[in-house]
Amino acid sequence: MPLLATDAVVLHAFDYMETSRILRLVTREAGVQSALAKGARRAQRRYGSALDLFAEGAAQLYTKEGRELNTMSAFDVTRARPELAEDMGRFTGAAALAELTLRFTQRDDPHPALYDAVVGALDALGRAEPGRTREAALAGAWRLVGELGFAPATDACSSCRAPIAPDAPAMFSHPAGGVLCARCARTVPGSRVVPAAARDGLRAWIAGSPFALADEAQARAHQRLLREFVAEHLNDGRPLRAFELWETDRWESTPGVAAT
Repeated sequence: MPLLATDAVVLHAFDYMETSRILRLVTREAGVQSALAKGARRAQRRYGSALDLFAEGAAQLYTKEGRELNTMSAFDVTRARPELAEDMGRFTGAAALAELTLRFTQRDDPHPALYDAVVGALDALGRAEPGRTREAALAGAWRLVGELGFAPATDACSSCRAPIAPDAPAMFSHPAGGVLCARCARTVPGSRVVPAAARDGLRAWIAGSPFALADEAQARAHQRLLREFVAEHLNDGRPLRAFELWETDRWESTPGVAAT
C-alpha cells in the first residue's frame, strides 16, 4: 500500500464510530483527499491539533488505487489557525472557502498553485480585522475561482475579445464569462453594469493581490456577483450551504451557533 507524504490542510472533519474521525483534506501533491484517522478521538497525543479545522501540516496517508478513503498514519501540524475560530466572520468566510475547494477541486489531481491559494486565503482571513473579513474571504474565493480555471474576463470582451477601457464601467454577463463590449452586450440578455472599481477588485483578487473595498455595501455586492458566477460556471446542482451562511449572516440571529 503506497505511502503518500504531502502538505495538507484540514477542510472538513467529522466523527466516525466511537474512536475515529474522517478528514477531508486539500493537498499539495494529490488534490482533495479523504482520510480515516483511526483512534483519533482517543489518541490525542498522536494527532493533537491535526484534527482541528483549517490546521495545516505534513500528512502521511496510506493509499490504494480505486479506494476513496485513505488511512492516515501521521499529521505533523505546522500551523493550527485558532484565530479563525475567534471571530464568526472569519470562521464563516473560511468555511465558504473550504466548501468551494472541496466541491470543485479534483481528487488525485496535483495542483500546487491552488493549494497555495487556499493556504494564502486562510492566512489572510486569519489576519483580517473583524470588519474586513468579508473582503478577505472574497479575495480568497476569487483567487480560487481563477486557479480552478474559471476566472471572469475583466479587460476584454468575453465574446469578441475587444479591449475595454479599465477606467470605465462595463456590462458583465455570467453566461458569457465576464465583461462585454457595448455591441456584444446588446445581444446578451441579463447583462448588468459593473463599475470600474469593481473590475479593479476582481482583477486584483484573481491575481492574488489585495484590494480594499470602500464599504460593506460594496462587499455584499461582490458576494452576490461571486455567488451568481459560481452558480453559472461551477455549481453541480447541490446547494452551497457554507457559502449561504457566509453571505446571509444567518448565524447572527441563530441561537447557539458558535465557531467551535
